[in-house]
Amino acid sequence: MNIATFGAGCFWCVEAIFKEVKGVQQVLPGYMGGGKVSPTYKEVCTGTTGHAEVAQIKFDPNEVNYEKLLEIFWIVHDPTTLNRQGNDVGTQYRSVVFYHNQDQKELAEKIRQRLDQSGAWSDPIITEITEASEFYPAEDYHHDYYAQNSDQLYCANVVRPKLEKFRKVFADFIK
Repeated sequence: MNIATFGAGCFWCVEAIFKEVKGVQQVLPGYMGGGKVSPTYKEVCTGTTGHAEVAQIKFDPNEVNYEKLLEIFWIVHDPTTLNRQGNDVGTQYRSVVFYHNQDQKELAEKIRQRLDQSGAWSDPIITEITEASEFYPAEDYHHDYYAQNSDQLYCANVVRPKLEKFRKVFADFIK
């Protein structure tokens, strides 16, 4: 298994999407990129720990490659907004790829540049590409949040539309 770690706003959205991708074996919501050891959700939400809400993805590269995961990542969120996704505002919601090796770094940089030059977005892509650091799993109640709370207002209005977009664009990659 290989590992990918992405921050694209609220980790409930990212987890729900990547759990449906063929070849993905596990998706864990959590925190990465900050200075505090073992941060809590409440602490990360203050924006003072430096952590981003992320999803750590374990995948079988024989079934889905890292490039496809990156493509999904960039399409299912807005990579042009600094420290926000929709109404979720703060550094914890930043767009970030945490790379786990040099190949991931180079591929992420190459794809970010290609997408930025394509004009797919009217504003420049500001996604960080940063070396992975310690991953702290989120509290248990965040795991499978969308699956357990799909009728909750945030899930219905924010997570579901992103999931529907993913399903439409990447139908061939759904489990």
